[in-house]
Amino acid sequence: MANNTAEHPPGNSVAEGNHDGDFGVTVMDLRELMELRSAEGVSKIQDTHGDVQGLCRRLKTSAIEGLSGNPVDLEKRHTSFGKNFIPPKKAKTFLALVWEALQDVTLIILEIAAIISLGLSFYHPPGGDSEACGQVAGGVEDEGEAQAGWIEGAAILFSVAIVVLVTAFNDWSKEKQFRGLQSRIEQEQKFTVIRKGQVIQIPVSEIVVGDIAQIKYGDLLPADGILIQGNDLKIDESSLTGESDQVRKSMEKDPMLLSGTHVMEGSGRMVVSAVGLNSQTGIIFTLLCAGDNEEVKKVKKTKTQDGIALEIQPLKSEEATESEEKEEVKPVKKVNVTKKEKSVLQGKLTKLAVQIGKAGLIMSALTVIILILYFVIDTFAVQGQSWTSDCTPIYIQYFVKFFIIGVTVLVVAVPEGLPLAVTISLAYSVKKMMKDNNLVRHLDACETMGNATAICSDKTGTLTMNRMTVVQAYVNDTHFKTVPEPDAIKPKTLEVMVNSISINSAYTTKILPPEKEGGLPRHVGNKTECALLGMVLQLKRDYQPIRDEVPEEKLYKVYTFNSSRKSMSTVLKNADGGFRMYSKGASEIVLRKCSRILDTQGQPRVFKPKDRDEMVRKVIEPMACDGLRTICVAYRDFPAEAGEPNWENENEILNELTCIVVVGIEDPVRPEVPDAIVKCQRAGITVRMVTGDNINTARAIAIKCGILLPGEDFLCMEGKEFNQQIRNDQGEVEQERLDKVWPKLRVLARSSPTDKHTLVKGIIDSTVLETRQVVAVTGDGTNDGPALKKADVGFAMGIAGTDVAKEASDIILTDDNFSSIVKAVMWGRNVYDSISKFLQFQLTVNVVAVIVAFTGACITQDSPLKAVQMLWVNLIMDTLASLALATEPPCESLLLRKPYGRNKPLISRTMMKNILGHAVYQLTIIFTLLFAGETIFNIDSGRNSPLHAPPSEHYTIVFNVFVMMQLFNEINARKIHGERNVFEGIYKNPIFCSVVLGTFILQIVIVQFGGKPFSCTALTIDQWLWCVFIGVGELLWGQLISAIPTHHLKFLMEAGHGTTKEEIKDEEMTEGADEIDHAEMELRRGQILWFRGLNRIQTQIKVVNAFRSSLHVGLESPESRSSIHSFMAHPEFVPQSEEEARIPTIEETGDEIDPLPSASSSGAGGGGEPPSAFPHSCESSI
Repeated sequence: MANNTAEHPPGNSVAEGNHDGDFGVTVMDLRELMELRSAEGVSKIQDTHGDVQGLCRRLKTSAIEGLSGNPVDLEKRHTSFGKNFIPPKKAKTFLALVWEALQDVTLIILEIAAIISLGLSFYHPPGGDSEACGQVAGGVEDEGEAQAGWIEGAAILFSVAIVVLVTAFNDWSKEKQFRGLQSRIEQEQKFTVIRKGQVIQIPVSEIVVGDIAQIKYGDLLPADGILIQGNDLKIDESSLTGESDQVRKSMEKDPMLLSGTHVMEGSGRMVVSAVGLNSQTGIIFTLLCAGDNEEVKKVKKTKTQDGIALEIQPLKSEEATESEEKEEVKPVKKVNVTKKEKSVLQGKLTKLAVQIGKAGLIMSALTVIILILYFVIDTFAVQGQSWTSDCTPIYIQYFVKFFIIGVTVLVVAVPEGLPLAVTISLAYSVKKMMKDNNLVRHLDACETMGNATAICSDKTGTLTMNRMTVVQAYVNDTHFKTVPEPDAIKPKTLEVMVNSISINSAYTTKILPPEKEGGLPRHVGNKTECALLGMVLQLKRDYQPIRDEVPEEKLYKVYTFNSSRKSMSTVLKNADGGFRMYSKGASEIVLRKCSRILDTQGQPRVFKPKDRDEMVRKVIEPMACDGLRTICVAYRDFPAEAGEPNWENENEILNELTCIVVVGIEDPVRPEVPDAIVKCQRAGITVRMVTGDNINTARAIAIKCGILLPGEDFLCMEGKEFNQQIRNDQGEVEQERLDKVWPKLRVLARSSPTDKHTLVKGIIDSTVLETRQVVAVTGDGTNDGPALKKADVGFAMGIAGTDVAKEASDIILTDDNFSSIVKAVMWGRNVYDSISKFLQFQLTVNVVAVIVAFTGACITQDSPLKAVQMLWVNLIMDTLASLALATEPPCESLLLRKPYGRNKPLISRTMMKNILGHAVYQLTIIFTLLFAGETIFNIDSGRNSPLHAPPSEHYTIVFNVFVMMQLFNEINARKIHGERNVFEGIYKNPIFCSVVLGTFILQIVIVQFGGKPFSCTALTIDQWLWCVFIGVGELLWGQLISAIPTHHLKFLMEAGHGTTKEEIKDEEMTEGADEIDHAEMELRRGQILWFRGLNRIQTQIKVVNAFRSSLHVGLESPESRSSIHSFMAHPEFVPQSEEEARIPTIEETGDEIDPLPSASSSGAGGGGEPPSAFPHSCESSI
């Protein structure tokens, strides 16, 4: 295949930059052209424009020089063809968010109760004073109460309004932050174009129609275009078409490139033909916005690409809606796998809320029942009244009053502040994590990170500095320990070496002069290639003149680097009709293909396998043991008389090479990494290195980082050996085999992206250890996408990462540094602890308030804490406490404990001890004051006070003491692990200090000036000091409680557990359907199985078809055995797990091919669940 390059006309836009005439083609012409595919597109271009060059001429651009960059010309292009900008979907209005917040069940209960209460306060039944209805228990309601009856209802509504507004404001600011983040990401996104013959990077939004853009492996195309020169280009168009197969692009067959698609292999140049709303992505987006109904459907459609069942979509909980919102901001997104199950914290909070809700319901029901029984017995049995129709309205009013008291108890039991605390804590952390170089894309990722038990990290750039330099070389049969002087190498060898390095590398890779005087030269592009170019410069040569002599158009064929080839080759056509190919790649791989090597005289001599083994032993292994990465540079000549070889037959072409040089490239370990890894190990997190590098290099770096420690029996293995150990005879992964390997594995070298995905999936699915592992993964390459998606938290590299990797990740490391991951762990644990602290405080308030309200209602028919006071305690203190406790900054001590894991309850025994211990203190004090306060303080009793009495000092003291105790208990709540010093680090949190002070001042105002609405009366200074003194007693009592060892208190229950192992075993389903949310479990079993069956059938039909086509093509080729297995492990199909059924098509062919791995042959399918978990699974039905 000749290289895809068009002939270049002399005209270019630099000369024609100031054309006045309009362009020879309209927006609609280009839109229609871009809607065509492959052959249709080619013929349309030929019919209308002659060829791509004709189109370039009409767009007034040059395929070589690009646009002139003249502002007038660019402006004209903007007006004619539009800007490369897709307006984001309208944000939800504040009112819409308020409406959403009102849907909360707790709030609805409160609203109903408040409306009933309000209605009843204005309803005075006739004959209310009639003696005939008996002296009703609970005494006559005094007039003041009757007039102030509306306060209770209004206050509840007021509280609801505050909660709703705060929630809506939070959502609104989150949305705003997210949009800001999105636009920041978009502004930072740059793309390489050619203007005035210079290769420059411009922001994606500045690309115009007619620009010549350079595209390469890993790019996300920012606009539609037509290929004008390409090398081995393969595109993943699944984000637009849903087809997972990669599409090969060439000028002859299919030159159409679409925005939003990913370059998976190769490189090339394209002329931009449509931008913004006129591009294919933009057209889809316009359809999305056309109507809300279509919009929802479209988003759902996008989500169901790679065989993930559409039916399961509506069952997802909030994640689905959240990701839909994100989906709409960036309209077209590749979704390989729907987002994972509920985050650990969400699951635990849901359970806890249900538990608290049940307890509150029981208490409130009890209250209502006791009150009604008391009333009925007292009225009809004791007083001997009979039920008459006149009295019915009065009795009903009483029953409703009892119902309201019951609802009040329920309201007090529900922790309204909890959702707020979680939101504040996450939002605060995300904001602060930005400063620590963590850009969080999914809110729950930051909390999941706190539970991480394993980190699978890349080596290059994350653990090392990614500043590669050549430090050793083996050339002309001599091993140089430093870069040799130019005269130490034979001129002929030097010539071929410099040419090979200069030409056989991406032309976008360059070494630029330093930005600051005396700084290091800047490396642009691929870092390994930069190291080789750096060596060329050290040898006193320059690569640029060679590249100018052989521009990219003259490259005859390029085999670009990819993860399976692990090498790159470029073919040039010689003047005599022959060809020369330059190759470079991982030394063990390239040396295996070398049959000659340049000797001391620079002449090729035979290079036998035994020579190669000796070279590996004497040169490559010593280099690798120094932590160097070894690269081999080679070449091959194809004589003219042999004719043109078949370039498609790679195995034949990449063979019989002549080795020029083997270099050792050093990539120094980042200075802060060893310390960060020690912190991780102390925190109970296992760090594993997964790299494509040689095993010796990987081991050396792992030792330098501290991943491997001397004297420990951890495993280091290569991808090949790893696969042999974990796959069975049919070549499918077995969970039991994997479980024997991963716990000790620390370094996986020479690994492919599929190995990385297999390892991550294996660790997550494993049930060997007590708790399910929570795995974080770092990745930068396009091929890391599946592993990043599968992991609990995916970290993409902000600098070195490709767009595809960033898209698949949860957190982006803006500095590519491993130590930032440790900061993420710290923040994650801090979120978890903040919420536990808040719960400890909140539940103490709730327990005390519920018991006081319950006993008060049952004994005196009158709660000592009035509704409005309850509201102050419940709403304001909760809201403020959630602000104070949820914004505690993290401290290093968080990294001194093991991760909590999925099953650890939110409320530990220690916390339960604190909650109940403080509740005992508070209840004792309150009941003492309630029943003996008047004698202690020598004041009038507030109990059974006469009608129209103003608020009593007695009850005011009870209320004040209650609030003071909460205030000091808030300080106790800062520590949840039984620490003694509750004041530690309190000054580091100004929000906490200001909240405590603010609450105290407000309390003084309420008590001294609150008057009737708050049922308070002013207190003397003595009484205030006593209240504060009793409050301070909380701190002393806290010390007493922490002195009691928790392990003696076996009777204490824990609350808010995660999902236990047994539940996981029962509920875990075949990987094919992805993990299922708790909400889904509510559905009947059969329904889920039905969805799952459909899903499985869709996938299998897809697989069968794919196999049919690949079999007919590939049966004769010797690799057909492996091609089937590699197809099984193809990243696109990995999320469906290695569980496809035995497919008859293959056996029917009668050829000797391994049968497809069958799921039934192994007990532990792909997911490691018991084979009997789903007897109705559809595997047998195909």
